Amino acid sequence: MAIFLTADSRVIVQGMTGSEGSKHTTRMLASGTTVVGGVNPRKAGTSVEFPRGDGSGLTVAIPVFGSVAQAVEATRADVSVIFVPPAFTKAAVIEAVDAGVPLVVIITEGVPVADTAEFFAYAQAKGVRLLGPNCPGLISPGKSNVGIIPADITGPGRIGLVSKSGTLTYQMMYELRDLGFSTAVGIGGDPIIGTTHIDALAAFEADPETDLIVMIGEIGGDAEERAAAYIAEHVTKPVVGYVAGFTAPEGKTMGHAGAIVSGSAGTAQAKKEALEAAGVKVGTTPTETAEIARALLV
Repeated sequence: MAIFLTADSRVIVQGMTGSEGSKHTTRMLASGTTVVGGVNPRKAGTSVEFPRGDGSGLTVAIPVFGSVAQAVEATRADVSVIFVPPAFTKAAVIEAVDAGVPLVVIITEGVPVADTAEFFAYAQAKGVRLLGPNCPGLISPGKSNVGIIPADITGPGRIGLVSKSGTLTYQMMYELRDLGFSTAVGIGGDPIIGTTHIDALAAFEADPETDLIVMIGEIGGDAEERAAAYIAEHVTKPVVGYVAGFTAPEGKTMGHAGAIVSGSAGTAQAKKEALEAAGVKVGTTPTETAEIARALLV
């Protein structure tokens, strides 16, 4: 069991023939992901050779389709990952939503917030889950990996991870690599994102193979405070938290576009206090957070 992404997930890559799409398609295949097609209207009807990823030295031909609808009809894909420039991201997301893809993972950074607001509302009305934008994707170790998360950091286990930060996702996976993860989800740090901490918390709570949840937040906004309120009401599994930004200088915008602090709202300390009030044990560094999680799980 895993959340959002399983061994049966069938993935298409919008932008597969570009440099980033090609590079990460190679990585996804190497980690066992079932990539069934790419989308590029200018290269429809062709195919791209990728290493099979099984160490055999052989290649696999991944077909390129002219549209997401054509790719879905031909391959029964149920996940799309988007590697296209910011200016084309809105159209790519809407195309995937219209094709009925239930999970759309948007890696692209720098997507205009107005575009995200528009395609998020559109996807929500159609019942499609978005992850991102400006996110590293998600991985269910040993099953599937969609996005840019390195697959060799950790293996399968019983920890669920949800994080705003890509690099902190990787660090936490490494810190707890001996215990492993059911799924690690990088939700992204933009002001508007598709899947939230709360969405992931609800899914991990319902997943019988997740025994403990690690939640990584950062300064800015109130997502962590809202997550704390949700945990207090709905989550029975132990949750360990970390909030990046305790040492951020006051009044300075840091990191992600969503990491904007207004007065006392959105500070690391305020988020830590809200989480602790909900029963979440909060570490002051990633390593301390991992140690708390290890003590609770082992």
